[in-house]
Amino acid sequence: MRIAIYARVSKSDESQDTGNQVAPLRDYARALGGEVYKEYIDEASGGNGDRSGFLRMLEDADRRQFDLLLVWSLDRLSREGISNTLGYLERLKRGGVSLKSLQEAWLDTRDEGIGQLLLAIFSWVAQQERRRIVDRTKAGLDRARREGKKLGRRKGSKDRRPRRKSGYLLRHMKEARRS
Repeated sequence: MRIAIYARVSKSDESQDTGNQVAPLRDYARALGGEVYKEYIDEASGGNGDRSGFLRMLEDADRRQFDLLLVWSLDRLSREGISNTLGYLERLKRGGVSLKSLQEAWLDTRDEGIGQLLLAIFSWVAQQERRRIVDRTKAGLDRARREGKKLGRRKGSKDRRPRRKSGYLLRHMKEARRS
């Protein structure tokens, strides 16, 4: 069995390290009797599906490069809500790829049944956590503004790309328009 590993952290600093996920996932792959085909790593928000490692993983899944995707937990894969997360899982399924979580024993898409219901519930929970993170961030920015701190990109920053929402549904709608 060819196994892929997907790991994600939100920040690229010392407080978060994908190695904390990857090492146990490698051990888990060995325990399952599989061979690690590839590891996909992202340092980006799970609230946006436009992550380079994530997109490469989905493309390789479409090409049936691996059979099983191991993740630390469902929220590492996506925090975009039920419809986007289920869309990603459906795409994996079409590519013949199952998903298994190390931290959530119930999450094994090789096993139909109760897992589907729980998946919908936990996708919703992950989306709610993302909303709480956004609210906390906004509250912190509001406080900083009240204290007179300067916010925004540093002067001379090379990152001038407009920020946009993305995700499975947005890409799916764009693909549908092209067809």
